[in-house]
Amino acid sequence: MFANLLIILASSLVVIALFRRLQLPPVLGYLCVGLLVGPTAFDWVNDNEALPDLAELGVVFLLFSLGLEFSLSKMLALRRVVFGLGSLQVLCTGAVLGGLLAFFGMSLAAALMLGTGLALSSTAIVSKELTSLGEIFSSHGQNAIGVLLFQDVIAVLLLTLVPVFAGSSDQAWYWALPLTLGKTVVLFVGLLLASRWLLPRLFHEVAASHSAELFVLLALVIVLLTAWLTHLLGLSPALGAFLAGMLLGESHYRHQIEADIRPFRDILLGLFFVSIGMLIDLQLFAHHGLLILGLTLALLLIKGSVVALLVKVRGSDAETAWRSGLALAQGGEFCFALMAQMQQNQLMPAEISGPLLAATFCSMVMTPLLLRAAPRIAASLHRKPNQEAHLEEISALNAELHGHVVICGYGRVGQSIGRFLRREQQPFVALDDDPVRVTEAAAGESCVHYGDSRRGDLLSAVGLERARLLVVAVDKTDIAMQVLKEARRLSATVPILVRTRDDSLLAELKEAGASEVVPELLESSLMLASHALVMLGVEEQRVRAGVNEVRHSRYKLLRGFYHGAQTNLLGTQGQPRVLMHAVNLGADAHACGRSVTDLALEQLGVEIQGLQRGGNELEVDADTTLHAGDTVRMSGTLAAIEACEARLLGG
Repeated sequence: MFANLLIILASSLVVIALFRRLQLPPVLGYLCVGLLVGPTAFDWVNDNEALPDLAELGVVFLLFSLGLEFSLSKMLALRRVVFGLGSLQVLCTGAVLGGLLAFFGMSLAAALMLGTGLALSSTAIVSKELTSLGEIFSSHGQNAIGVLLFQDVIAVLLLTLVPVFAGSSDQAWYWALPLTLGKTVVLFVGLLLASRWLLPRLFHEVAASHSAELFVLLALVIVLLTAWLTHLLGLSPALGAFLAGMLLGESHYRHQIEADIRPFRDILLGLFFVSIGMLIDLQLFAHHGLLILGLTLALLLIKGSVVALLVKVRGSDAETAWRSGLALAQGGEFCFALMAQMQQNQLMPAEISGPLLAATFCSMVMTPLLLRAAPRIAASLHRKPNQEAHLEEISALNAELHGHVVICGYGRVGQSIGRFLRREQQPFVALDDDPVRVTEAAAGESCVHYGDSRRGDLLSAVGLERARLLVVAVDKTDIAMQVLKEARRLSATVPILVRTRDDSLLAELKEAGASEVVPELLESSLMLASHALVMLGVEEQRVRAGVNEVRHSRYKLLRGFYHGAQTNLLGTQGQPRVLMHAVNLGADAHACGRSVTDLALEQLGVEIQGLQRGGNELEVDADTTLHAGDTVRMSGTLAAIEACEARLLGG
């Protein structure tokens, strides 16, 4: 077992590093590792009986973390999605897929059971990808999570029913169904009581001891104990872990618990995906490649379309419907267990299970890529027949506008900008992709239109080429970048002001054509600092001059911050974050007696932010000579800071 784990972890290290460099989802890397080290490729890992049990803990930790995010109050708000949309999705998709399987020769009972199993999606992949993309609380994200929770209960029920339909169990299906639901209710009530009376006291006592080790141990015990108790009840351990996390989600210790279990979750979840990859027979692709491709596309198309239709019928907009469908279009890891059990009970032949397993695997592999492409796919799929007429109407309404402002994104920031423009009698046109917001705004403002700002034809319809200014006020930097590039394609001269969360992609946005970039976090820091200085009696003119100087230097003074224990050293796009670090120069430091120019520190990719000598702050320029006892503050990536510290101290 030790050798197998070593091979898997070492292979994962290389493959995941490569996938990150290529900006591909890590989930795909783990699945590829499973394919490579499995019995049908290099066969490096054998005697892996303990691996599935260990890997399942990864899903347990993932669902526990997800439960911490979805507190009980949030889940009660999602009850219509869980039981309404969830039950409809399983019934409708299971009926369609089961009917197709029966049409191709399977017995009706086995076809309906397998069709229902194929209707279930991958909780592990969808949850992880939605979390990493920051879409877990979006409309389509909540639809997906609600449906997945209902599917977890159905998964347990299906495994219970396999021996019943095979005739090897004395229990009838009409007893198995209420028994499973009853166990779920008992589990929920028990965990609810524990979360109200027992667990808060335990965490309080452990927190009072100020022992990080005890806190980690308690968190691990709760996760594993919950999973074990759920398993004893014959339910999914992951479902129990989710319920436990959900009930702890309203405690004061939620963030600390999540931080403590994150390392265990990520590694064990990686093992889970590796174990899935090891189940696939590569020779099937050589002999039945076209069949597997056809089954994969059929599965994605049928499941995605059924979910999208159900979400649309329930009143959501078309984009949310399609993105919900894309999130749930793949097969799930549960299918592997269900097909294996059905084969053991002679409910399906091996020649059917092999291609279906491979197709399920391929659909899981495609899911991270589909989720990343979902905005573009949904935008193209939900275009209406009268869209051209809609564009002509927008174009006609704005045909007389010249020297106006175009605002992309009409949320709180966009609306605030609009109010200031209106007060100064500056004409503007706003675009937003939230139909409810546009309907509300359009009732009182004829200048607000529905549409995706990334579409060049829509930007042209609102007169971008004649505009005096374009303001990109969307809250996602990747979307802002796409709008920026499309706008620059249409007009090389219009000034473009871009809103962004922080300065991590400031240079990239400038290179893409932004005239000015406003990082929210840095601007709020400037405002707080300026208010603080004014309250301390500093002249307002001096404060304004200081703020303007920082802006003109592209926020150089505010670049980089001291990192904490939980600081992620990578940004949202995978790029290294800019950090702050201080180095104290001893008497034997290489930098003593040398100027900043002599040391050539900026060649290493760092910026000198300040210098303290004898408790006093000194201005630093290229000719400043460093002395023993100085404290040099620098900003840069972690690698650049380490290189700079080595040069300052050792040469």
